[in-house]
Amino acid sequence: MPKFAKFVPEQLSLPKLANPLVVVVAYNGLCTFEFAIAVEVFGLDRPEMGANWYRFAVAAVDEGPLRGTAGIRFLADGDCELIKQAGTIVIPGWRGLDAPVPQHLSEALQVAHKKGARIMSICSGVAVMAAAGLLHGRKVTLHWKQALHLAQHYPDVIVQPDVLYVDDGDILSSTGGAGGIDLCLHLIRRDFGTKAANVVARRMIVTPHRDGGQAQFIEHAVPELHEAGKLGSLLDEMRAHLAKTYSIEEMARFVNMSRRTFLRRFTSAMGTTPVRWLVLERLAKAVDYLENTVISIEEIARLIGFSSTSTFRQQFQKRYSLSPMAYRKMFSDR
Repeated sequence: MPKFAKFVPEQLSLPKLANPLVVVVAYNGLCTFEFAIAVEVFGLDRPEMGANWYRFAVAAVDEGPLRGTAGIRFLADGDCELIKQAGTIVIPGWRGLDAPVPQHLSEALQVAHKKGARIMSICSGVAVMAAAGLLHGRKVTLHWKQALHLAQHYPDVIVQPDVLYVDDGDILSSTGGAGGIDLCLHLIRRDFGTKAANVVARRMIVTPHRDGGQAQFIEHAVPELHEAGKLGSLLDEMRAHLAKTYSIEEMARFVNMSRRTFLRRFTSAMGTTPVRWLVLERLAKAVDYLENTVISIEEIARLIGFSSTSTFRQQFQKRYSLSPMAYRKMFSDR
């Protein structure tokens, strides 16, 4: 039998949070995938994070053993009194946008919020915050199929249906499914920095950072099969040489198409124009440079193909609502 060396992760030195307790709300009919996201991110033992990592508990809304989807039954750590002690509260979905929210849950959330707790929802969990009266004039998101329904029932809430997650300070929300992972990793970056978030992402085998402003869905986000062979080589070429200038005519010649046919097929397959696609690829590479290197802003602009540093800054600000320097300060540990 081969012997493998035991993996000993590097222990990080994390800042101390004022209140590291993360409490996840559980209820009958629990959305188990969304619940599992919170457990995986905040509830696992992570010795590499040292003594200042989050503490974790599950608060039951209903009495007795709780029932989740697919017949799962479990016991929680305590009742809604736990919510009042939390620094961060996660609401992993809800029984439905129109399902009533118990008064004792609303009151617990209101008390915690007044004490400074952050409240985070995954998908339909945002309905609980709305019912508790915590979202007046606040920005939130949820799954795009449910966004209109929420906006109609709570017209004083600013619903943003075309993003993965929204960080509105002490109110955070995400779409369903993997959008919840993105939001949880975002919170780790906000609390402990990029390196800590990357460590968790690697253990989960997920992408460390998807921008919250990224659209929830794009039709034909990758080339359709019949276009993959034609466009795939072009996309690889442009990604490998982002600093190069590409005209539409050059792109069309690369894939042996007329200009008109190329534009039509590229836009259909990728959900955006060739020029816009290239800008987004350059900005994505800029994010990598900003998070993981100390290269100057001017040099990054040159390496990724922007004609000037000011143009790069304008495009970056438009995409991420932060300047490149502000982004680096927020997300880089270097």
